[in-house]
Amino acid sequence: MQAQIDDLKSQVAAMKTDSAGAKSAADAASSAAASAGQAASGAQSTANQALAAAHASQSCCDATNEKIDRMFKHSVSK
Repeated sequence: MQAQIDDLKSQVAAMKTDSAGAKSAADAASSAAASAGQAASGAQSTANQALAAAHASQSCCDATNEKIDRMFKHSVSK
């Protein structure tokens, strides 16, 4: 009977160790996921800034083309 109790105790101790290892792995995965989320948020912010710059650049290009068209039409009409 005592041998069975000792065996159960060692099994419980092994399960505690396995459980602690699993918790540690889960904590590490959670931390990695949080870091990935922050990186994704930073990347989205950078992409939004790039999009805003592209829109501004396109507006400038459109305005320049408009000026050139007006100048060309003005010189042709003279």
